[in-house]
Amino acid sequence: MATRALSTTRAVILTTLSMLAFAGNSLLARAALQGGCIDAASFTTLRLVAGAAVLWLLVRLRHDAPAGRGNWLSALALFVYAAGFSLAYVQLPAASGALLLFGAVQATMIGRGVWLGERLRPLQTAGFVLALAGIVGMLLPGLSAPPLAGSLLMLSAGIAWGVYSLRGQGSGDPTRVTAGNFLRAAPIAVVLSLLWHRAASVDVAGVLLAVTSGALASGIGYAIWYAALPRLKTTQASTVQLSVPVLTALGGVLLLGEPLTPRLVLASVAILGGILLVVRAPRSRAH
Repeated sequence: MATRALSTTRAVILTTLSMLAFAGNSLLARAALQGGCIDAASFTTLRLVAGAAVLWLLVRLRHDAPAGRGNWLSALALFVYAAGFSLAYVQLPAASGALLLFGAVQATMIGRGVWLGERLRPLQTAGFVLALAGIVGMLLPGLSAPPLAGSLLMLSAGIAWGVYSLRGQGSGDPTRVTAGNFLRAAPIAVVLSLLWHRAASVDVAGVLLAVTSGALASGIGYAIWYAALPRLKTTQASTVQLSVPVLTALGGVLLLGEPLTPRLVLASVAILGGILLVVRAPRSRAH
């Protein structure tokens, strides 16, 4: 009984730390990019390079040799996510960006399941439609609407991360695979920075924020999440990620002074509530 309680406590701690790390990524990116202390291309490159270094070190420190090394297609999806994420946060508040990102990731993964023959029950279908309506509601013109270009970039980043996640299923040890993909994505980001060099703008604060995002919030954050995953059921893993946009919104208000608008609150309820309806009930396969 004591061992089981200890295992549960460990799972809660690991899960909490990983969700804080994921929310931290949005806060760090917004803090770095809104003030112009670093450009989006340099932030992307430093984040991926720092994440690759930390993940490579974590894999090297392990004595086992699990399967999985990553591949270039997944690395390209990872790069598209990271670049779109950075470019979007030049314009978007942290909370709006995290909500759009999370909604696009989940919509991509759920949509792929439906495409392959999974049938949503009526309540799940209603939830999926509600989540999509929330995303559309975020983008409708209005005084509190987030910038359209930034929103579309973040939706693209979310779709890319959804594709990356789907490609990674069953491909081997997730930490090792992620390390391999980061190592492949980093030189692609370096090319982006070289092409972007005329618009480059970097100071010490920007470098520190980008490296922290890559090393701690991404590299170590993903490693902690993969350590927590085996202790969680699939529905638990999906549901707990609903906390990331909420944590990001709280961090944005408390740390970055961002406003909590009625549009954001309503969209959050629609998107997160809709996704919750989908993931909390099992889907059935078509005959």
